[in-house]
Amino acid sequence: MNTTDEFNGFANDPYGDEARERWGDTDAYRESQLRVSRYSAEDWERYKVEAEDINDRFVTLLQAGIPADSIDARALAEEHRLLISRWFYDCPKEMHANFGAMWETDPRFAENIDKAALGLAAYMSAAFKA
Repeated sequence: MNTTDEFNGFANDPYGDEARERWGDTDAYRESQLRVSRYSAEDWERYKVEAEDINDRFVTLLQAGIPADSIDARALAEEHRLLISRWFYDCPKEMHANFGAMWETDPRFAENIDKAALGLAAYMSAAFKA
């Protein structure tokens, strides 16, 4: 499978049906589907690099003991929010904070995010709220 097939419309996402059921009637979902349908493999590679960079920097802050409500963590949270807005749909701050809460409380998300560093989902959630 190539990158375009992998990400185009998130067709192979095991949570795709759940996402459609929960958010399919929202403007954000429709906008995301429209945008991702146009992305090339190169676009997805750029997104992946940007997202991994932000994630790596969150890990660095967490492991350094920098509080999630610090200036650095809040700035990185804003960078993450803007990444979502640039690549998928407008992501207001409240929506971004809700993502963090979902990532922290849904064991599926927390387990996946915490693969990078134990406690990362909770840390990012706190930074998004701050």
